[in-house]
Amino acid sequence: MRILAIEREISGVTQEQFEPHLKAEATRVWELYQAGVLRELYFRQGMHSAVLFLECVDAEEANEVLNTLPLVKKGLIAFDIIPLIAYPGFSRLFAEGR
Repeated sequence: MRILAIEREISGVTQEQFEPHLKAEATRVWELYQAGVLRELYFRQGMHSAVLFLECVDAEEANEVLNTLPLVKKGLIAFDIIPLIAYPGFSRLFAEGR
């Protein structure tokens, strides 16, 4: 299942708190990308918040995966998890009997 994960801000967290963990975060993100779990990753334009596409069995697994990120473990970031399904509208174009 494709999962959209959008980082949300944690109140009171400063940039200085992130610094010691950024290399470990990048390493873990790379591991998840190489494993095929993390499919795409972006930052929102004009904001420093991540937008991730994951391939997981369900939202629970996506949450477990995201909880392995050092910045999540340290309580510096959190994610809204949105399970996605394929767009069904094309079936209306190609349904038999039309």
